Amino acid sequence: MTGSNGRLALVTGGAGLIGSHLSDLLLGEGYRVRILDNLEPQTHRAGKPAWVPEAAEFLHADMRDSEAVRAALEGVSLVFHQAAYGGYMPEMAKYVDVNSLGTARLLETIRDENLLVEKVVVASSQAVYREGAALCAEHGLIFPETRPVGQLAAGEWAVRCPEPGCGRVTEPTSTPEEAPMGGETVYALTKVDQERLALLWGRQNGIPTVALRYSCTYGPRQSVFNPYTGVIAIFCTRLVNGQPPVLYEDGEQTRDFCYVGDIARANLLAATTDRLDGLPVNIGSGRATTIREVAGRVSASLGSSVEPVARGEFRPGEMRHLTSDISRAAAAGYEPQTDLETGIERYLEWIGSQGDVRDYFAEAEEVLRKKRIVHETSPPEGTGDARRG
Repeated sequence: MTGSNGRLALVTGGAGLIGSHLSDLLLGEGYRVRILDNLEPQTHRAGKPAWVPEAAEFLHADMRDSEAVRAALEGVSLVFHQAAYGGYMPEMAKYVDVNSLGTARLLETIRDENLLVEKVVVASSQAVYREGAALCAEHGLIFPETRPVGQLAAGEWAVRCPEPGCGRVTEPTSTPEEAPMGGETVYALTKVDQERLALLWGRQNGIPTVALRYSCTYGPRQSVFNPYTGVIAIFCTRLVNGQPPVLYEDGEQTRDFCYVGDIARANLLAATTDRLDGLPVNIGSGRATTIREVAGRVSASLGSSVEPVARGEFRPGEMRHLTSDISRAAAAGYEPQTDLETGIERYLEWIGSQGDVRDYFAEAEEVLRKKRIVHETSPPEGTGDARRG
């Protein structure tokens, strides 16, 4: 599938970080764009953001509203399903209702109404993996089990080889798409649902469908209001308010950070090539960065001397290391263009244009502890301090 030919594209979640950049890109490529977004108050506290393009048709509606979903699909050729309830927020039922059932509702409507949709691109996530991939000195490439809560509670962060009788500390490596899926948080479980529903539905109905597994996405328009998602955004809002970035575990976890413009281009690529049809596809930078290093980069860019704090707290189900193997996407023409330093500078420049920015994270921290999403390490017997190594 090549060329826009004035096709109508639906972007669910089109007012959000990824959806808004994707909408701009599609309009620039000659597509007509319809946006469906519920303007989730946690993310859009000021209502509809100014960056929603006037050239796009905007529907203020929710993925849980069947009639609104049907209306949004009228005359659509391409669907970019970006809408999701995300991050480490505590509402279990809302995750399932918006993400899992919302996706099922979208796909069922296309099928049952015999709508002439040519392709569906679904936003999946690196969160679908269990513990990524690792290298064991004896057993080579392995796919570890999720680290047990008991291990984390003891302040032991390492990923160990799961082979019987081994248990060696492993080295991280890039995670390919064939790594086992887990769903170790409620959000992750619903992203597994979305991806598997979409790919299964695509095969059954003969409609090309692609699930893009995004790495940690950041950039201008990432909400400064939502304290439950987007570590770069959280660090920025903390530091501009003179507060230290909070590191979970010891801050040496690694993540693959991908600039939002690269994510948007990956969506357009998935829509215009058949090389990714029917597949889950990692989309990221392919580079590992520690969370502590991210805090340092943001702090340096702001000229701040505030040091991050690591209290030994942890989030059960969170991966220790995750860097995307992007070779499948690269073979289809994907190439990330914006490095982390440049991307952070662009985000900070955007933050500077947003007026006074509050720190919402401190209040959210207490909610996360109360809901048992964030845990504390337990001191070894006979001591008053938790192990942090």
